[in-house]
Amino acid sequence: MNPRYNGAVEEAVLPLPLSTKGSPLTALIKSKAFRILAAYVGIAACLAWVFHDMDWKMLVRSVASINWMWAGLGVFLNILSTLSMGYRWHLLLKPLGDIRPLRTTQAIYAGFFINDILPMRMGEVSRALLVSHWMSNECLSIVPSMALERLFEGVWLAIGMGVTAILVPLPRNLDRAADIFGMIILGLVGLTLFLTVRKKKTGANEGSSAARRLKPLRWVGFALNRLREGFGSIGLSRKFFQAFFISMGLIGFQAVGFWCITKAYGLQFPFWIGAAVFFIVVFGTALPNAPANIGTHQFFCVVGLTLFGVGKASAAGFSIIAFVLLTLPSFVIGYAALAKSGIKLAEIRQMIRRASKSF
Repeated sequence: MNPRYNGAVEEAVLPLPLSTKGSPLTALIKSKAFRILAAYVGIAACLAWVFHDMDWKMLVRSVASINWMWAGLGVFLNILSTLSMGYRWHLLLKPLGDIRPLRTTQAIYAGFFINDILPMRMGEVSRALLVSHWMSNECLSIVPSMALERLFEGVWLAIGMGVTAILVPLPRNLDRAADIFGMIILGLVGLTLFLTVRKKKTGANEGSSAARRLKPLRWVGFALNRLREGFGSIGLSRKFFQAFFISMGLIGFQAVGFWCITKAYGLQFPFWIGAAVFFIVVFGTALPNAPANIGTHQFFCVVGLTLFGVGKASAAGFSIIAFVLLTLPSFVIGYAALAKSGIKLAEIRQMIRRASKSF
């Protein structure tokens, strides 16, 4: 879960139904065009702040002086993290059938590519659709495995942030945010364990008459029931715990990789400060936004670095270099992964629309 593919607090891949009732203003706010426009206004605001008073000559000098050994190591660790994601997903999908780790990794990289060209992190939906197509399963059956991925990452992010807070003095607001995130993750762990061990009751998936009348409530009950079924099929098995500890490794790869890029840029940080900036970027880019997290990635890079005494101009230069080093390799690999799948981008967009209409 690198700063451009985070997901511990990411949106669910199940599309929420939108009511057609309400005022024209409500309808406008709920419209797809408004959400996309708001995302791009946010991009413009973030980039305007980051690049205000930018010293472009200093940026050129920084690029010329990059230590490519450290940069290459950071990129390698980022790729190693993605390979770990693919193997972890392979383990979590075992109850549904056998799919090779190479296939799951291909779907993840294809999702990265789609995230880089489409807003609102549509790559998450796309990778679920690809895997469901290859496994000949319905897309909703894939969702529980992805929810567990996010939960595992959230647990290790909370632990990592807690350890970092012990070793590095953090601003009070950031420390409080980490505590709140930890409590949310603890609650989600409890809910997951409850759904995993809870026995299904006869007729529980049909809901009450009130739930049938209220579409959002019916959707929540349906979604929880599908998650319960998925979690129950995975269970607290050996593969469950293997996937959990793989999540620790892949987040470690990303944190160390990010720190390597700070070293490549010439920032002589100890590892734990680099890790703190990494966590700030991860949390800052968690909500679905612009393609490739452009704008928010740069903004939170600068915010994180300036908290530890780096000048804004130098931090802005790092945000550009880190963005390119983290995005370009996965963009190229993702393009090849999608092309190799035999499914075109237009077909995936049609699959997403069909899946949305089922609700």
